[in-house]
Amino acid sequence: MKRRDLLKGTIALGASSMLATRALAQVQPAASRKEQLFAIAREQLERVGDVIWKKDIVGIADFGLHSSQKRFHFVDLVNEHVESFHVAHGTGSDGEHDGWLKRFSNIEGSEATSRGAYLTRSWYTGRYGTSIRLDGLDPTNDMAMPRAIVMHKADYARPEHVEKWGRLGRSNGCFVLGPEQFDKVLLDLSGGRLLYAESLGLHEDGRRVPPPVTQTELLLREGGGTFERTNPGVY
Repeated sequence: MKRRDLLKGTIALGASSMLATRALAQVQPAASRKEQLFAIAREQLERVGDVIWKKDIVGIADFGLHSSQKRFHFVDLVNEHVESFHVAHGTGSDGEHDGWLKRFSNIEGSEATSRGAYLTRSWYTGRYGTSIRLDGLDPTNDMAMPRAIVMHKADYARPEHVEKWGRLGRSNGCFVLGPEQFDKVLLDLSGGRLLYAESLGLHEDGRRVPPPVTQTELLLREGGGTFERTNPGVY
């Protein structure tokens, strides 16, 4: 065989291999939601570091999804298991009460949900029964303690509320689950673990889809006043 023919064959084979690789890449499915949640949990644990005391379980609240969907993910990194539940957002985040979060806020009195990483702390008995204190670890949620942003249970976060109304009720900015879900999940999430809240739009099939509403973040200006930043942290 002539050297020129051999080179042609090699180039053709390389080109066909490249096309096959591209075609394979096009049909490769996206990572599953479970795989992506594991990756997000590990990434956030690494980001916040040793402030988190227990790194076996992470809670992830995905406020890029409608409140009718199970968007609170209990991510067990040790047993490689994910279980998903409903979680409510704040009244100040959804003035229209249509089930979509439209505003994050760290401002006291906003009654809005804050995004970012939280350290779960101790149990206490309050207005809504047994609840979990939260310590905000980011500039977007570091007022969680003064604002009394906690995790608690309420009937308006039951799955039955979705069946009746098509959406959950709203909190004052707290992370609220139905009583059964709260008892099942949060007993294992308190005491120094990570809770992470963000607008991910991560669907069951692994797709990330931005919410069909504009999401803003209400921030404080230097010297007073507020302003809104559009689509904070949306993937």
